[in-house]
Amino acid sequence: MKNIIILFLLAVGFLLASCKKSFIERAPVAAATTDALYKTDKDFQDAIIGTYAALRNQYNVMYQFGDLRGDDAWIQISNQPSLTGVDVFSINSSDALMNNTWANYYIVINLANNILDKLAKVDVAAVKNKDRYTGEAEFLRAMAYFDLVRIFGAVQMVTKVPTVAEVAKTPRTPAATIYSDVVIKDLLDAGTKLPLVCTGTEVGRATKGAAKAILGKVYLTTHDFAKAETVLTELTAAPYTYALLQNYNDLFDYTKNEHHSEYIFDIEYEEGLGGIGSSFTNQFMPNVPVMLSYYGIQGGFGESMSPTKAFVDLWRAGDKRKDISVQCCGFWTNPTTGATVTFSSTTIQSYSKKYITPVATLNDSRANWKVVRFADVLLMYAEALNENGKPSDALTPLNKVHTRAGMTAFSGLTQTQLRDTIAFERRFELSFEGHRWFDLVRTGKALEACAPVGMKDYMTVFPVPLTQVRVMNNATLFPQNQGYN
Repeated sequence: MKNIIILFLLAVGFLLASCKKSFIERAPVAAATTDALYKTDKDFQDAIIGTYAALRNQYNVMYQFGDLRGDDAWIQISNQPSLTGVDVFSINSSDALMNNTWANYYIVINLANNILDKLAKVDVAAVKNKDRYTGEAEFLRAMAYFDLVRIFGAVQMVTKVPTVAEVAKTPRTPAATIYSDVVIKDLLDAGTKLPLVCTGTEVGRATKGAAKAILGKVYLTTHDFAKAETVLTELTAAPYTYALLQNYNDLFDYTKNEHHSEYIFDIEYEEGLGGIGSSFTNQFMPNVPVMLSYYGIQGGFGESMSPTKAFVDLWRAGDKRKDISVQCCGFWTNPTTGATVTFSSTTIQSYSKKYITPVATLNDSRANWKVVRFADVLLMYAEALNENGKPSDALTPLNKVHTRAGMTAFSGLTQTQLRDTIAFERRFELSFEGHRWFDLVRTGKALEACAPVGMKDYMTVFPVPLTQVRVMNNATLFPQNQGYN
């Protein structure tokens, strides 16, 4: 999929005033013209690939929601007001991050809705992969809505291509309804339609396993632990063949294949193909020229996220994940010569090496964003088993992850002890991969963890974009989130 040239198709309708200026300035496409684009199997394939591509912009900033908002990451150098606002809970509804995030996800939803609408009208004889494209559109729509409700709470539920007038009358729908009527429904159906595996140029597109893994996370988020256990159990047995890599560091070695036995679903990026690379490598690097030169990183540094000292101090001796996950504090050791370089006080003093790879042009890295991988599935499975009163069973998937890191297996833990242990294991295993904040919120631990840096009780969600509130201009249909008025 990384080698496919992306075709963006402009969908009809839903041209919200919140969308990026370049998007809303495009001339609307007449229905007849749009229909002409959806005739053959190839037409739908191009449309689906364009919908995947639409997620790239948003996932370039996903670390701000999943990591920077939590307690394991922070902004050490306060030269980026928006990022600092996310970090210390001072971001407001007029911030561009809120506006762009809302727009990015609704672009994905609109594209998916348009594809589903057109697919419903075509004959399978003309579109042989009709079922698969339906599953992919549902999967992508479910992903977009899952992220939206985790970020904003209640949002507009739109499952068809509406007119602008219809959008103006669409209220914010409670998150619980969106989970049941769109996210879970879409993922269940997608799981019946998607292929078991993808090969060749199709690698990187959604599979049955990806749909089930995201569904398992949704069930944990909604505290439906019985259904979470059921769906996650499936991923640990045939016909699925997922397995942990032997060496944790290989997950972040970008000279190797990123679609290995532990891979389930990534947001795909690639260098040198005209703007479809990721920003992670540059964004997280400190301002240390000799270090940038050694790793072949061109275009500059971002200083955008650092491990907190408190998180660094939690790591246990002998954990093989620590070296690549957290580097602290204020120095770098050249892996070739062993020489130590001390950082200037004007740059970040701690960083993660998970996204380091040569970059020829600023923000054009080949590093993917790992949405879900098998270690995450195993830890979710352990959590579901434990919450369902099966702590002894939960030790098996937990210990697969824990012992891969070179640590001694856990044993004899109570349900309460195991609950805390799994939460800690998720912090170490999945650090800086976009999970920590959402884990804190769904387990009810966010305020306890983040109150010291400014969190108030209503801040489990972000403010809805001010542009949206003003465009809708109806506090009954479209209120601002509590506390952000």
